[in-house]
Amino acid sequence: MNCVEVREGIYFVGAADWNVRSFHGYSTNRGATYNAYLIIDEKITLIDTVKAPFAEELIRRISDIIDPSKIDYVVSNHVEMDHSSGIPAIMEVAKNAVIVTSAPSGLKGLQAHYGSDYNYMAVKAGETLSIGKRSLAFVATPMLHWPDNMVTYCPEEKILFSNDAFGQHFASSKHFDVDVNLEEVYQEAKKYYANILMLYGKQAAKALEIVRTLDLEMICPSHGIIWTKHIAEILDKYEEFATGKAKDKAIIVYDSMWHSTEKMAHAILEGFAKKGVETKLYDLKENHISDIMTEVLDAKYIAVGSPTLNNTMMPTVAGFLCYMEGLHPENKKAFAFGSYGWGGQAVVKIQDKLKEIGCEIICDPIKTTYIPSEEVLNTIETSIETLI
Repeated sequence: MNCVEVREGIYFVGAADWNVRSFHGYSTNRGATYNAYLIIDEKITLIDTVKAPFAEELIRRISDIIDPSKIDYVVSNHVEMDHSSGIPAIMEVAKNAVIVTSAPSGLKGLQAHYGSDYNYMAVKAGETLSIGKRSLAFVATPMLHWPDNMVTYCPEEKILFSNDAFGQHFASSKHFDVDVNLEEVYQEAKKYYANILMLYGKQAAKALEIVRTLDLEMICPSHGIIWTKHIAEILDKYEEFATGKAKDKAIIVYDSMWHSTEKMAHAILEGFAKKGVETKLYDLKENHISDIMTEVLDAKYIAVGSPTLNNTMMPTVAGFLCYMEGLHPENKKAFAFGSYGWGGQAVVKIQDKLKEIGCEIICDPIKTTYIPSEEVLNTIETSIETLI
């Protein structure tokens, strides 16, 4: 991947991680990028860096444009190491550079990671920095998704360097929204929001209000492609994500030992489908929890099923619920279901956990002993039709 001029005097100098398949515990089946941007002006400015193993690539791309020792500013929008762990390598070649970060969290975070010997400049929300014919305005976006997060806006170029916001784990030799499969990119943007930012919907909504006041011709995130012609669309999608807007959609998640709970899951699916509800079925043995949570993001209903194993739910189901609890989806109607032999504790524990997560429980647990008969399955199907 070579450096790419995204606007006159502004270059993509980041790196693609083609083979990464896990990030923060969620699957990255299309790889990832760590985007960094170089601005050539009176003051040479680097916006973010890359993950440490890719620092040599970053420096090589910068060297294709300018001597890296001439870098004056390194803007660190986010302390997390996929964006900042290239800083030591950059500071080794740009010894006089000033690291610009948010006050106070960015400064504390960078010093905790990389020490206090570098020359830091901590900026507050609303402050600006002149780099020549261009200026950079710093907008605080705390808890998207760390306390230090900020975004950087260049009004002269109408470019927002948005860091994690509007990003996607999507490795490509292409860099712009007009050059890629948009449906794939939108899906990855949804997955990124669902698995990284869902917990911070209120903060996302507040940040979105600010972003909508900016005159934008380009959004340059720190992961994935650059938004140019589809800025309005990605902003609208974030609006839906942040406000918890749900479709008439049901997600059924389960594990099963001897297919009994699986049969119940299919009966529940038929009940939803007969009412015209878009329904998706996920066996936890076959599907990654991050892909499931991507679909939970805009679903109205979620049904979670497990047989009883050792007086509790299956480990896969417990793991999914733990992951879901951390992301705290809002405005979900939910219930538990499952087969059991004699104890039946699994569905009770699932239902209790769904309550803890904040779901609206819409019925008692649906349960049956051992193998559900056709009559039982028909009853389950009918009960779902009646329920919704």
